[in-house]
Amino acid sequence: MKDLKLVKQYKGNTPNFFLIAGPCSVESEEQILEIAKFLKQKGIKYLRGGAFKPRTSPYSFQGLQEQGTELLKKVKNQTGLKIVTEVMDTKDIDLISSCADILQVGARNMHNFSLLKELGKTKKPILLKRGLAATIEEFLYAAEYILKEGNQNIILCERGIRTFETSTRNTLDLSAIPLIKSITKLPIIADPSHGTGVKNLIIPMSKAAIAAGADGLIIEVHNNPQEALSDKDQSLNFQEFSLLLKEIDPYLKLNNKNF
Repeated sequence: MKDLKLVKQYKGNTPNFFLIAGPCSVESEEQILEIAKFLKQKGIKYLRGGAFKPRTSPYSFQGLQEQGTELLKKVKNQTGLKIVTEVMDTKDIDLISSCADILQVGARNMHNFSLLKELGKTKKPILLKRGLAATIEEFLYAAEYILKEGNQNIILCERGIRTFETSTRNTLDLSAIPLIKSITKLPIIADPSHGTGVKNLIIPMSKAAIAAGADGLIIEVHNNPQEALSDKDQSLNFQEFSLLLKEIDPYLKLNNKNF
């Protein structure tokens, strides 16, 4: 990792522990507004919601796209929540930036170096997710691409990697959190929703991530998970998310953190 000059030299301030929550996809105005209002009541400041969705199958729901960005703008104006949403293509950076406070690079695009370079020229914070089978070194080199272009507002995200295990959607590599924190001061959060794909595992893995030193969590929350157009098996309903907040509170206090 000798070439990781900027990653190793990063001297930014690590933010307070923060939670990002919301649905995998923006599906309708009613859906995203109901979820946003609930999250605001719970003290959440960052709303995630995909307008453009990279899907394995070309026949799966691809997101509302431009309409989705307009709905995110409307929700932001009505609730004051900060928006986190994914950008998939360099041509959409300006469009996504018009509604998002944090631009997300999904796992499939971690190796999209053209996209990383262009995002490095923006001033928006970048949420960089670890690739499906990326090594920690490759993950940090992706961050280096962004840093090299001048953007130092990067949040790393451990979201699980693909292994031989089939009982979970991915294998959440929590060892990556303390290892990365020994290399760089870049903040790193965990995504136990994608990391497991099993809603019953989200709370225990959230606790484990906090214990491992994660600077935050990103959690999928839906007002009606059974009817969600994507990721329904890993989306918490309102009652389940409320329980998560209650369950992780002692772990945050134990580590002198709050959101």
